[in-house]
Parts: sequence; C-alpha cells; structure tokens
Amino acid sequence: MADDGLILCSWAGPGSNDAMREYHDREWGVPLHGDRELFEFLCLEGAQAGLSWRTVLDKRAHYREAFHDFDIGYCARLDDRRLEHLRTDPGLIRNRLKLDSVRGNARAARAVIEERGSFDAWLWSFVDGMPRRNRWRSASEVPATTPASDRMSKELRRRGFRFVGSTICYAFMQATGMVDDHLVGCFRHAGGARP
Repeated sequence: MADDGLILCSWAGPGSNDAMREYHDREWGVPLHGDRELFEFLCLEGAQAGLSWRTVLDKRAHYREAFHDFDIGYCARLDDRRLEHLRTDPGLIRNRLKLDSVRGNARAARAVIEERGSFDAWLWSFVDGMPRRNRWRSASEVPATTPASDRMSKELRRRGFRFVGSTICYAFMQATGMVDDHLVGCFRHAGGARP
C-alpha cells in the first residue's frame, strides 16, 4: 500500500522512488502503440538485462536524447565513431554490446517495417492484437516468460535482434501493455486510473 492509501504492485510500493511510482501509475501495462515507441521500450528492456529497471528509468531521458528519441532511421544509421563516443557517456549504460544492439535492432526493425508495413502491428500480433489481462494475486505468481514471449523472442532473434531473450520479451510485453500483470487488488489492474 502506498502512502496515499492506494494498493499497488509490490515493486512500486514503499521503498520505490517517485519515478518508479509514476511509471507504475501512468505507463506500465498501458497498451502502447507506435513503431518508435515500441522500439524505444525494446531497446530499454534490452539495456536493463542484468540490472534493475530503476537504473534504466533514471537514465531514460538521456537515452532519448542520445538516440534522437529512438528514431528508428537515425539509430539504424549510427556509425561506429558515434557508438564509440556513446560508450563514454556516463548518462548511458556503457555496455558495448547493449549500445551496439540499438543500431542492429533499428536495422532489423526497419526491415520488419519494410516487409510488414508496421513494427507495431507485427509485435502486437504475438498477443493477437489485444492485451492479455492476467489475474495474479501475488508477485510470486507472475511468470518470467510465457509461450508468447518465447515465440516473440525466437522470431526477433531469427530476424537479427539482440538482447531479446524470452525474459526480456516478457518484460517488454508487460511494460507496453501487451499483458496486464498489475496484481489483482492493485488500483491499476485492468486499466484502473489513479483517483
């Protein structure tokens, strides 16, 4: 329970910071659409691998600045010199493979768009275009992967995406509202709004 009396998912309750609470209350689990918007979350979830989401969230504004608001065309055209410069930027997670994956993933996303017309529609096809509403009562019930995230991961990797294991894909699906994993009892479950 939060200081204001609202029941929240445990990761956003007491002990979390204001940015995590705001993210929980306003973004996490809300159906998100748009090629650029989904590309951003795919990159950020990949950057999180092995780290906490709070670390990524604290750096998100800087990521947006460094990658021109995750413009897919811009990211696909990044040259080695620019990527090398980004590896020295303390506002980013300076892992070479993670930073390089932004360029490679942008190129793969561009290929999906050229083939399918929309990165958005293609990604949402893994949940048949509709959010899946779960009814978990405790955090221990929430899976780390699902058959849908397994399929998404396998197809993304086949197309050349990196940092897209099934666990990362499931976190991506949760973040972008492809699945609603707000716990039953959380005021945000099934799209509830902050009073």
